[in-house]
Amino acid sequence: MDETLAKLPRAFANATVLVLGDVMLDRFVYGAVDRISPEAPVPVIAIERETAMLGGAGNVARNVAALGGRSVLVGVIGDDDAGRALTAMIDREPSLDSALIVDPKRRTTEKTRYISGSHQMLRADREDRGDCDAEALLAAFHAHVREVDVVVLSDYAKGVLSPAVLRAAIASANAAGKPVIVDPKSRDFSRYDGATLIKPNRREAAEATGVTGAGDEAAAEAANAILAEAPNLAAALITRGGAGMTLAVRGEAPAHLPATALEVFDVSGAGDTVAATLALSLASGASPLDAARLANLAAGLVVAKVGTDVVTADELVGVARGAHADPAADKIADLDGALAVVAGWRARGLKVGFTNGCFDLLHPGHVSLLAQARAACDRLIVGLNTDASVQRLKGPTRPVQKEAARATVLASLSSVDLVVLFDQETPLELIKAFRPDVLVKGADYTIETVVGSDVVLGYGGKILLADLKAGQSTTNLIGRMTAKG
Repeated sequence: MDETLAKLPRAFANATVLVLGDVMLDRFVYGAVDRISPEAPVPVIAIERETAMLGGAGNVARNVAALGGRSVLVGVIGDDDAGRALTAMIDREPSLDSALIVDPKRRTTEKTRYISGSHQMLRADREDRGDCDAEALLAAFHAHVREVDVVVLSDYAKGVLSPAVLRAAIASANAAGKPVIVDPKSRDFSRYDGATLIKPNRREAAEATGVTGAGDEAAAEAANAILAEAPNLAAALITRGGAGMTLAVRGEAPAHLPATALEVFDVSGAGDTVAATLALSLASGASPLDAARLANLAAGLVVAKVGTDVVTADELVGVARGAHADPAADKIADLDGALAVVAGWRARGLKVGFTNGCFDLLHPGHVSLLAQARAACDRLIVGLNTDASVQRLKGPTRPVQKEAARATVLASLSSVDLVVLFDQETPLELIKAFRPDVLVKGADYTIETVVGSDVVLGYGGKILLADLKAGQSTTNLIGRMTAKG
């Protein structure tokens, strides 16, 4: 138990983070590829659906909000559809404010990924890397810097954080007494001199310093080289993936923090979670070492999650007290939480499957059906009838196990990635909400009688009728138990 770290997340609600940097719109276009173009030797993708998410500095701000803090996002967008879509997303985040500068001479940075199945086939970027309206950008920054507790500079090398903007922003934050965290992209770390802490990953640190190697000694050498290059930089934190993190604070011996993840499902978004946790921790009065320790715990949580890239303050409190996240509990979600998880899966190009049932007294037939369903997709959602809906379907003596127990048993299976309870007699509303790529039921159904099959087939999805194990049913199990009694 570490009460010092456990107390920190409770203070996040009182902290405000100003995020300045390259704001992007991330688009994902999904479709099926089943032929080669007759015009050129390239695949033809039949587009089925599209999604969009906040990217770049916007994702850091969203992570701050997810951890319970307030964020103010300052960046540049164009006078275009992508900029308006990005603004609308920000408006839907209650703890995320923005001071975005509309520069009509510059396009909104937009990345569009074309995905078939689980494979990204192409990424198309729309962006301008030249100078932006630095005067307006800095005016927005100066207008907010005194009202926040900490600043994050999120650099994606799109030209927004020019040397002049960096110098002015760091000087302004220093004058206001605000810590500054940098997530760098440039190989010239001296341009961030005067910041409080810089957070490169291992590759970025190696490119900037020329120090290679995966061990603690090499990481310490690289961190010290960063501090030598930027004499007014207070600390360097190198994130090293499965090897953990290395923190070098000027005048102190480097500290190596081992990775904390018990299981790793997905590392996407971990860097943004680390930056947000560092910022909120420093804003709440933590030392650089304690901030790094808590960020390390946050990284361990986020990579152990299934398809999502944020953690909450409550989760951080639990892990700091030694109550490591239960992977099974993480798989049980309400509809809103599940939709956020599924959006993360979609963003990674994963094929989503769905099946449903009461799953009362789990038996080999259930296990077989779930295994077949999972084999047909990358991530499997199970819609689980609530106790009330089971009673309406099966009678007043059912279910044998309460919904919480049934959900826990399902979530403990490796074939199941997400469990969502529903109270209706059919899962139609869940199917419409999730829009699965594959809808699975047992072979005792026909495609026409599967609830939601018309919806799924209508947008190009598939129906799988899984083989059934003869003689396996909960009703038969209960009958045999009653007969023996």
